[in-house]
Amino acid sequence: MLRTRLASLDRHDLLRRFVLIVVGSGILTFGIHNIHQVVGITEGGVIGALLLANHWLGIPSSIVSPVLDILCYAVALRLLGAGFLGWSAVSSAFIAGFYAIWEQLPHLLPDLSAWPLVAAVAGGLFVGVGAGLVVRGGASAGGDDALALSIQKVSGWRLSRCYLVTDLSVLLLSLSYIPVTSIVYSLITVFISSPLIDVIVGMGSDEPANEPQVA
Repeated sequence: MLRTRLASLDRHDLLRRFVLIVVGSGILTFGIHNIHQVVGITEGGVIGALLLANHWLGIPSSIVSPVLDILCYAVALRLLGAGFLGWSAVSSAFIAGFYAIWEQLPHLLPDLSAWPLVAAVAGGLFVGVGAGLVVRGGASAGGDDALALSIQKVSGWRLSRCYLVTDLSVLLLSLSYIPVTSIVYSLITVFISSPLIDVIVGMGSDEPANEPQVA
């Protein structure tokens, strides 16, 4: 089915989507590896949910993460179609590949642990731009994107609002074990990345912001 959908795209559009996904995956993983993981900024969405489950239930992230992603993609399959999942498989492969590359290199940005506000802003920019490009390419960068796009499909809300709902819900629950000061910086990241994704997905006139899937 994916082959049929790809065949329906002209070569220029296929290349455009591919480049957006590759570049977005690189930017997203670069920011998470060099900022989030160094400074310890937590996340909303699926990442925050698996950290929450790991803390309170003792369930390993290696188990929770695929389970949550599968649930989100199952919903997306029903609402957004198989073409969306096909492109998401492409983005998942590049995200894993870029993580493997960054992990073999020393951290390429200064340690911002002493400047958490700067880290929160920079992290939000990397996540917003990276995930925004991936979603604009017709894919998702993980279960978070698939869930937000599914909520948008059902509710008709702006994409940024869908991200905020999922992220803020998890971050509020995370207050049960994470200091308020840490959550504040995570909120800054979320309030930067969510609307930025919305802006990037809606850029240009060739593809409406509310139609990310492959047709």
